[in-house]
Amino acid sequence: MAKGGQGDPRWIVEERADATNVNNWHWTERDATSWSKRKLKEVLEGLVVEGEAGRCEIGDLKHVEGEASCNSRKGKLIFFYEWNLRLSWKGTVKESGEKHKGSVEIPNLSEENEVDDTEINVSKKKGEGDVLKDLMRTEGTTKVREALRDYLKALKTEFTLGMILPTKAAVGQELATERKPSGSTVQDSVTPQSLDMVGVKIPTVRIHMREVFNSPADELYSIFTKKELVQKFSKCPAVIEAEKGGKLQMFEGCVSGEYTELVPSQRLVLKWRCRSWPDEHYATVALNFQDLAAQSELELECKGVPVSHEESTRQCWKKQYFEEIHILLQQSKDNME
Repeated sequence: MAKGGQGDPRWIVEERADATNVNNWHWTERDATSWSKRKLKEVLEGLVVEGEAGRCEIGDLKHVEGEASCNSRKGKLIFFYEWNLRLSWKGTVKESGEKHKGSVEIPNLSEENEVDDTEINVSKKKGEGDVLKDLMRTEGTTKVREALRDYLKALKTEFTLGMILPTKAAVGQELATERKPSGSTVQDSVTPQSLDMVGVKIPTVRIHMREVFNSPADELYSIFTKKELVQKFSKCPAVIEAEKGGKLQMFEGCVSGEYTELVPSQRLVLKWRCRSWPDEHYATVALNFQDLAAQSELELECKGVPVSHEESTRQCWKKQYFEEIHILLQQSKDNME
């Protein structure tokens, strides 16, 4: 292999501050199977189909068989996916109030076919109620196709963030461009001035976010430190050792780290990383909890996020943490009522 600065330019490590996959030349592969199963459940389950005949709702993803992956070569992304899916549905006839059930089968969702050409079969259990079956075959099929498009869009954007690594020149150009506020409900700010150089010269940014939750600070603090609550909002097994130096592992190993500071109901500091980040690189996450009557405000500061993973990290906290915690708190409130 040529030394840095000599020979084939594809191997010049100076082009990447962390000397990883220079100019995105090498073949890299990321398994998207587990992520896809969660995303397919997210986009398909709970779909509502309404028409003159009545109202139907997609239930559980009863069967999901297949795999998905994304490969990067020469700066291009190549996707492979093949799924055999079966969903349940239930509905109510508008005029009679009769209830009926059935299933939706998608035998071959793959990159070989466009979503519009993908076969979708609707069936119903024996008995009357064919008006609902017809509704599912028309409006229901349309909604299912839209959900499949959402999955594929997320696979090609959300899942692949960070796979195409920036070169040294690209990083410099990005920092020279003024960053505008995202406009999302979660308040965040990432400015060129927050750029740091940490570890082995990996360009990083600092992410700052605030979110208000309908719970007191002590309850919100517990959601980040009690294993059973972490597993409820993350919907995955977790390793939670809420003590100084204790280990942290969530989302099937996609997030890991350790607790470095714990002030009950007030503050948590974590050594935190995503699996897709450069090896052994960690960010420092500080979570500050403040009571606001019946609510509490969570302030998050995440220092040391690799530039190429800035957006995916923000989305991780927004969607996989904040939005899921909101849902958990609402479910707890509904159960108490």
